[in-house]
Amino acid sequence: GFVINKFRGDISLLDDGLVWLEQRTGIPVLGVVHHYRDIHIPEEDSVALDLPVHVQGDTVLDIVVVQLPHIANFDDFDPLARENGVSLRFVSAPEEIGSPDLIILPGTKTTIPDLAWMESQGLVKAIRQCHGAGAALIGVCGGYQMLGTNIYDPEMVESQKTEIAGLGLLPMTTVFAGSKETHRIRGTVTGDVGLLAGAQGLPIQGYEIHMGRTTGDGVTAPFSIEDRSDLAVTEDTATDGALHASGYIFGTYIHGLFHNGGLRRAMLQALAQRKGVTLPPDAGELGIDQEYDKLADWVRSSLDMDLIYQMTGLSRDFEAAGDPR
Repeated sequence: GFVINKFRGDISLLDDGLVWLEQRTGIPVLGVVHHYRDIHIPEEDSVALDLPVHVQGDTVLDIVVVQLPHIANFDDFDPLARENGVSLRFVSAPEEIGSPDLIILPGTKTTIPDLAWMESQGLVKAIRQCHGAGAALIGVCGGYQMLGTNIYDPEMVESQKTEIAGLGLLPMTTVFAGSKETHRIRGTVTGDVGLLAGAQGLPIQGYEIHMGRTTGDGVTAPFSIEDRSDLAVTEDTATDGALHASGYIFGTYIHGLFHNGGLRRAMLQALAQRKGVTLPPDAGELGIDQEYDKLADWVRSSLDMDLIYQMTGLSRDFEAAGDPR
């Protein structure tokens, strides 16, 4: 059957068209789902990037995410966009950066080509200048690799370019390998300076998905890893990331980091204290399961569920079907 999605306006305006569609195709219309803004779940692909600025109330902190050509896992930053007093901006040119409190280098599907693009656009120079002027820096996955001194791809896993110099802000080197690390992780904040002041000991969870192996000597790790899904945690894999001595630069392979409310709020408070401003009250945590339930209820209320159950041969008797509700 047909489902009309994200309809805006008076549904009666569709009546004649829906009748024509059913008569012309012989396929029933199962329902019309109205556009609904008050559901906060990750957007498909990079739809959210079409709206480059996200602001909740009056801006107290300005956070910039570099919009790389092959940005990945962009929904890492959804929780920041919902924080009161935070302006979250996606930028792709030096003149768009301004004077942010925090710059985030996100994950990418192609680290070396995207870093070369950043260099060609003047973004590498602009980011260094912003950091020199006081902006904090966080690199996630590919962004973490970019913060190091060098990235090597001897087997040309990502592209035809085998090496590139990084921003040189963390003493780390990355080498790409043929196998990809994909794990859910649980751990703890171990860093206690700069952005992580007040966050030490907080629990975190997220996931890794990367091909690079990043190493360095004499580097403090911001996070300890206690569980890595199907992979045993060893002495060599018990930590994640690199934390600059100042505490205002760190890199991590953990996606979903900003979904950890305690850590996110601690980092924002650290930025606010550094800037000498006060954050508005916390809007509270957003339960993603509740948001998906809200979406399910909205879709269910918009569809002809009797017809759907009839067509699929399923039962509306939830108890008989084993539905826990």
